[in-house]
Amino acid sequence: MSRSVPGPRFAPLAAYRFAVDPYGFFAACKRRYGDPFAFHLGGQRLVVTGEPELARVLFTMDPDATRSFGTNHLGAVLGDNSLIVVSGARHRRDRKLLTPPFHGARMRSYGAIIREAARRHAAAWKVNEPFSMQRTTQAISLEVIARAVFGVTDPEECAQVGASLVAVIDALHPLILFSRQAQRDLGPLTPWRRFAAARARAEALTLRQIARRRAEPADDILSLMLAVRDEEGRALADDELVDELLTLLFAGHETTAIALAWAFSWLLRAPAVFARLRAELAALGPDPDFEAVAALPYLDAVCHEVLRLWPILPMAPRTLVKPLQLGPHELEPGTGIAVGTALLHQNPDLYPDPHTFRPERFLGRKVSPFEFTPFGGGHRRCIGAAFALYEMKQALAVLVPEHDLRLVGTTPPRPVRRNLSLGPADGVLVVRAG
Repeated sequence: MSRSVPGPRFAPLAAYRFAVDPYGFFAACKRRYGDPFAFHLGGQRLVVTGEPELARVLFTMDPDATRSFGTNHLGAVLGDNSLIVVSGARHRRDRKLLTPPFHGARMRSYGAIIREAARRHAAAWKVNEPFSMQRTTQAISLEVIARAVFGVTDPEECAQVGASLVAVIDALHPLILFSRQAQRDLGPLTPWRRFAAARARAEALTLRQIARRRAEPADDILSLMLAVRDEEGRALADDELVDELLTLLFAGHETTAIALAWAFSWLLRAPAVFARLRAELAALGPDPDFEAVAALPYLDAVCHEVLRLWPILPMAPRTLVKPLQLGPHELEPGTGIAVGTALLHQNPDLYPDPHTFRPERFLGRKVSPFEFTPFGGGHRRCIGAAFALYEMKQALAVLVPEHDLRLVGTTPPRPVRRNLSLGPADGVLVVRAG
């Protein structure tokens, strides 16, 4: 039974330690209890593994043998129609409808938008004046969402869309993600009141964008989402579109922005790596072809290594609908089960000297989807994974060759909880050299 999986007994303390420092908590649990281990999160027993063979078991399971994890509290935050929340036939249907805009030629058509946004926001950097790299990368990612997803082109309107979306992210206190009890309005100073108000404003803005695109379809992701039909000819309803678009904000915008910030934290501490990447990019000329950039082997290795070291989401969880034999443990239906990405990526058998930033480890090697899981895996792997990597590469192709930067301070930033994701505590403070 799942109770036989060892783990910390005092549930509130374990949940707190996970919320504050999942990387450290997972590592400490593995040292003490072995792999897998279990703890309670959000009122549910969660079994965690960082072993690739067990990850293979989880990611190759029958999709109908699991459902979403944490639906009781995540549904109130992301919306009951979110792809992260729904399960079964509904999940398969929505995934099929929502995947095409984030792949192939359609995705690649947004390369110019990404580079233009990167150049525009980098132009605001002042010589010898410290700035937060994460603030810049968030601004870039928000502009990409406003233009590529919503089709907004007016700079003032882009700023309005960005401000509305940032307000939702800033209001998303970690407490309301992990506790249904915290999702109550107990007054104007409570986290839920602030979040609910910010989400309502973002919903209203999104509905206006949906109405505009229904009347005037364009070459953006929202227009594509409006045009898709399921096998019975049904389109996505407005409430479904709102939840999916806001999920895209949480799952797509901030994760890419944080990954780019981490990239500079690592690159600027590794001069040889930075120089090699800059040389690879420079060889393509001042305005390289988008596909040539996406195909660069060392740039690809850098992005993989960044996502390996501090995975933005520390685990990929789901809930069992059917019993599962996981190694010597028989897990009951209703048990949460997760691949601990933070554990898998620090496994020295897979990645020797795992705490060192060494992109070369990904050159000439095709990693298994059960060894490298920054976007989850199996039938719940993030549909925006290819888009996120593409955005990282096109943004780095602008920011690395065109600017001389140095870090402020010598101490590497520690990862801290923001909401669902974790990012560098100081946002990666950087100075542009004269």
